Amino acid sequence: MRPSNHKFGMNDYKKGAELAEKYNNRYAAEIMGVHPRTIRKWKAIVKKEKLADEFTVEDYPTGNEPIGDLIENRIKKFALKSKAKNHERLINVRINVDGPIGIAHFGDPHIDDDGTNIAALLAHANLVQDTPGMFGGNIGDNQNNWIGRLARLYGEQSTSAQESWRLTEHFITLVDWLYLVGGNHDAWSGAGDPLEWMVSQKAGIFNNNGVRINLIFPNKKQVRINARHTFAGHSMWNTAHGISKAVQMGWRDHILTAGHTHVSGYQVLKDPASGLVSHAIRIASYKEQDRYAEEKGLPDQNIFKCPVTIIDPQYADDDCRLVTTIFDPYEGAEYLTWKRERYDSSTKTNKKPNR
Repeated sequence: MRPSNHKFGMNDYKKGAELAEKYNNRYAAEIMGVHPRTIRKWKAIVKKEKLADEFTVEDYPTGNEPIGDLIENRIKKFALKSKAKNHERLINVRINVDGPIGIAHFGDPHIDDDGTNIAALLAHANLVQDTPGMFGGNIGDNQNNWIGRLARLYGEQSTSAQESWRLTEHFITLVDWLYLVGGNHDAWSGAGDPLEWMVSQKAGIFNNNGVRINLIFPNKKQVRINARHTFAGHSMWNTAHGISKAVQMGWRDHILTAGHTHVSGYQVLKDPASGLVSHAIRIASYKEQDRYAEEKGLPDQNIFKCPVTIIDPQYADDDCRLVTTIFDPYEGAEYLTWKRERYDSSTKTNKKPNR
């Protein structure tokens, strides 16, 4: 028997294999001082070595890149992804318009659904384009985009999949979007999303789930907008809970918008440390007739689906006049027009507006 700490080599493997061949595995194991299973392993090793002596296989291409190159490429991919992610945390957008501006925030359009008020949707889109100083914001779910097992739901609407994309393209290209968020219905398209291509033809920012932008005005004033399809958190007592919770948990943005739940909600909060005033806005949907809501007995809380935030960059973060939220887009357009006319008039006379 060999001592337990003995290290075996190829000569031992061959001797053990020869003993097993001449007698049996158990006898060889007793002589070599190992378990019979070890003898079987040694026999396999010896057999493989004999084959190597009988023929040699030359190196041949496998089609795989060397492991070193693979690791280097993965490091580069991570660096690119990290750079993009860090940039997305806050994207600077320079406003090249003097004076106050307005942003019309569109709730879930669902433009292809039979229960959607498409007339109001397109009228509001035209209003944005016809109002100087007004831009559009879109918090997602532009169409139903039924896929997979949900594709059967096309049978419950009169619009085909092809017609849905035609309507979506018409709507998306109709507005000068400051930002556009991809909702959960939009994200179902996966890679190669046609919506992303449509938005690429415009000047605004598109990202699935959410965007955070920093508006830089000609007078150097900066206003931050945090727009997501939805924010985490719900409350039966406050429809804007998820958004206001985000403010209280640390998001120091002037305007925060979301949709997804097809209800309206609004809350104004002030950061006691900095004085910054945040407007938390939950936007309802243009889908006014909803079978799902009816089946679940959900109450109608659709108050506004296209609120307008008027930003007057002459005011400080703690001044309630910096951002004014108006729930009706027509009222918002009128107020913005009045604000801009007053600004133009004061500029011409070199006088500041009355405060």
